[in-house]
Amino acid sequence: MQAKILTFGILKSAFSVSSVNLSDGATVADLIAVLRRDLEERSLDADLLKGIAISVNAEYAQTSQLLRDGDVVGLLPPVSGGAPEASQPIVTYLTQEAIPTSALMEAIKHPGDGALASFDGIVRDHTRTRRTLYLDYEAYEEMAVTQMRQLAGQAIERFGVRAVTIVHRLGRLRISETSVLILVASAHRAPALDACRWLIDTLKRTVPIWKKETFADGAVWADGEPFPETIALDVTDEPGILP
Repeated sequence: MQAKILTFGILKSAFSVSSVNLSDGATVADLIAVLRRDLEERSLDADLLKGIAISVNAEYAQTSQLLRDGDVVGLLPPVSGGAPEASQPIVTYLTQEAIPTSALMEAIKHPGDGALASFDGIVRDHTRTRRTLYLDYEAYEEMAVTQMRQLAGQAIERFGVRAVTIVHRLGRLRISETSVLILVASAHRAPALDACRWLIDTLKRTVPIWKKETFADGAVWADGEPFPETIALDVTDEPGILP
């Protein structure tokens, strides 16, 4: 038996499958178990499935519902804009929607925090002397999500901060829209500021997200910042790669 899978919002970047094979008599709960194992095998956070709703053939369904061959199952994250609970130490995701900056800032706060550092990357109206019309962002989504979460964990360990949120937008962005939001909550301002700066600088060098700039006089893929030496390849030094 095969069930078709539809994903939305934050779950789009977590699941690339379009269908799942199940045994006859499988239920929604069985499907969720398969999806959870898939996340764990790819070292992704299975907590992504917490709080979701499930639809079967465009109708909300409970975990006990039996599935039939050809059913279309929707994985539906909360529709409130993605604001997490304050207790979550790490929140990272990619989105095609406007980033809910205010909601995310409120959600990360905790009574024990004395500082909240933020980086809000916005689309400016020019690059050097060229007038920008809009930007288009694309990513190797599965890898980008993993890298963002790893960076958040490294920041917590390295700087001793309490919580990190990293959200990057994909698709077409207009002038003054937010492309990336980084939030760092901590008991003290120094580690929060240091972690925030380290996160955006490292993200720009290691997370596979690319930007195409469209100007009044043409378009170009923006030059990326060099990868760190630990991951960059110099194919000119590798025999047999180039003729």
